[in-house]
Amino acid sequence: MSTERHVLVTAGPTREAIDPVRYLSNESSGRMGFAIAEAAVKAGHRATLIAGPVDLPTPKGVERVDVVSARDMLAALEDHFPSADALYMAAAVADYRPAQRHAGKWKVKESGADSVSLELVRNPDLVKTIARTKGERRVIAFALETSDGERRALAKLQAKGADWIVLNDPSALGAGRTTVTILGADGSRQHFEDRTKAQVAESLIALLDE
Repeated sequence: MSTERHVLVTAGPTREAIDPVRYLSNESSGRMGFAIAEAAVKAGHRATLIAGPVDLPTPKGVERVDVVSARDMLAALEDHFPSADALYMAAAVADYRPAQRHAGKWKVKESGADSVSLELVRNPDLVKTIARTKGERRVIAFALETSDGERRALAKLQAKGADWIVLNDPSALGAGRTTVTILGADGSRQHFEDRTKAQVAESLIALLDE
């Protein structure tokens, strides 16, 4: 039987506000992160789930923290990671946010222009920021790639200072099943073809006993 651990999981997209009614986001459903949190509890661990804006029920026994933006998620990670034993960074965090958030609705049509520009600034790299302080704790990152996936995922694994990275592709977005490759900093490689996200989550939680 595995030792009880405090497992921290992020899930879903972030929303980066343009004005009070518009935002930048992505198609992440949050299902993978929610499945990981549920699998952690079923394995006898304590799970804290930091969720972006998704419409999913909280798994039984999971502590849930709702956030909106990338910076909100980072603040929640900084609050909860010090007491965690492992982090699964399954959220699809926006790389950039608008440089300016308009206080009122951005009335772009009134300019009469055929095109407009929106200045973006880089969001903090959440995994890299948190992994700097991980010590003996385990950090599992995720990478969604459309080409040259393993090479790019391995580069991200090294750059972010994670222990494993989970490689998938856009077909996983919103789907109940997924194909993933789990690449380890120790050179390990595991491939799971057409599995349910619950099955993949169980395999990911099992990494904690390796």
